[in-house]
Amino acid sequence: MTPKDFFVHVGTMVALYVSSISLITLLFQIINVAFPDSLYSFYDPYSSGIRWAVASLIIIFPLYIFLSWFLEREYKVMPEKLELGIRRWLTFLTLFVAGIAVTIDLIVLINSFLGGEVTARFGLKVLAVFVVAGLVFAYYLWDLRKNTATSTQIPKIFAGVSVIVVIGSIVSGFIVMGSPQTQRLMRYDNQKTSDLQNIQWQIINYWQQKQTLPENLTALADPISNFTTPVDLQSNEMYEYRKVSDLSFELCADFNLESRDFARSSGKSSLGYPAPYGFDESSINWQHGPDRTCFTRTIDPKLYPPVKNE
Repeated sequence: MTPKDFFVHVGTMVALYVSSISLITLLFQIINVAFPDSLYSFYDPYSSGIRWAVASLIIIFPLYIFLSWFLEREYKVMPEKLELGIRRWLTFLTLFVAGIAVTIDLIVLINSFLGGEVTARFGLKVLAVFVVAGLVFAYYLWDLRKNTATSTQIPKIFAGVSVIVVIGSIVSGFIVMGSPQTQRLMRYDNQKTSDLQNIQWQIINYWQQKQTLPENLTALADPISNFTTPVDLQSNEMYEYRKVSDLSFELCADFNLESRDFARSSGKSSLGYPAPYGFDESSINWQHGPDRTCFTRTIDPKLYPPVKNE
């Protein structure tokens, strides 16, 4: 065994493990969006799990295909390399890991079924793990027993199916999370919502202290507490504020995309553009469309009593 043999075999298996984990992660994230569960309302605002999985597959999966092709060519030229210790050890390790994954997958499925927790969302995740781990197990079991003297199309078939599945998953991931430009617009919108929430609580605090609403947002500035009224980072302008009555006020901002609940209330699919996002976007108090949106707030003195200055 040469150093080249060692590192090519190790590199192939590492690329296989990273690609498999990334593919399963990506499928899980897509299933979470396609089949939302009311018991698990958390949603990654910027699809970071999808982005990491897609990035890994784009770089690592082609590397795995290339290294596998390189090894197949080496085996045809020098069939004795099929008996290399590093190859057999890594292949048996892969079979062991894949077998454990399938076994645990089935145990979790049966346990969840007995607990009445089987849903389409859960079932698809179990199926994703079973298919990915099962295919890896089946292929490397065949690879361990193959005979180079016999011509076969199995490696090409496995590679073709793998490429189709990975490309399909990556495309679905882009549909869910949107383009990089969409991601940037989502970050702007989430920042605007966060700024408006911050301003809202500063206005309420101002009213509790002075029993009157501020005339404008600059009145909220407090150098002692180090509060500076935030501005819209996208336009570099101040947010719109209007005093409606002695207890009511209005905050407005120009948004780029629809918020999660706004898209749902419009009857749009959770897989449609744009992707759902944001922690605070889950509140109906802050849902918005892809345009100028105003939020009217009325202070309840019983919930937010004035501060008595003695």
